[in-house]
Amino acid sequence: MMDLDIAGLIRLVSVIAIPVLFAITVHEVAHGWMARRLGDRTAELAGRLTLNPIKHIDPVGTIVVPLALLLFSGGQMVFGWAKPVPVAFHNLRNPRRDMILVAAAGPGSNLVMAMGWALLAAGQASVIGLEGTAATWFQGLCVTGILINVVLAVFNMLPIPPLDGGRVLAGLVPPEIADVLQRIEPFGFMIVVLLMVTGVLWALLEPFLFFFNDFFWSVAGFG
Repeated sequence: MMDLDIAGLIRLVSVIAIPVLFAITVHEVAHGWMARRLGDRTAELAGRLTLNPIKHIDPVGTIVVPLALLLFSGGQMVFGWAKPVPVAFHNLRNPRRDMILVAAAGPGSNLVMAMGWALLAAGQASVIGLEGTAATWFQGLCVTGILINVVLAVFNMLPIPPLDGGRVLAGLVPPEIADVLQRIEPFGFMIVVLLMVTGVLWALLEPFLFFFNDFFWSVAGFG
């Protein structure tokens, strides 16, 4: 009985951990990869263009904060972050334009991964052909993969610095407004927490979360 419980726990943890580690790792690598293509090798020289998740885990943002929020909010408020990939924007060939592309690469990679998980789910029965417990585990993996990547993509595109959406916005607006956004950046996560506590964050994200989830679930054949 104990062996069955341990096996079930391992399956549950893996269904969550595998998609989450892929999501945060590829997200950060995408930033560094795009920066390298546009002229900045800072992330590459720092050893951050790797799929080794240990290189990207922030002990506080990836582990402590999400676990604390999960425990104290009953799962109602959960977010976190990985260790940011270093980018020297002045090394980019066209800093204002390229900053947009570097910032958007992270959320973009999450949407690509969500599509990948959806296609894996769609092909499970006809191509992969798992059955029983293995099929249930794999479906859970795909569902989590879609959900976590959609959440990361939508959340990170909030136009609040230092989130990716804030950097995209800073590259689109006139320089004087970009300077204001830069001054707001140290308070960005406080603003996010305030929006979360007041319920405004969910109201802002809900339409986009439902739109992308519905789309990828239809691709997966779940609905």
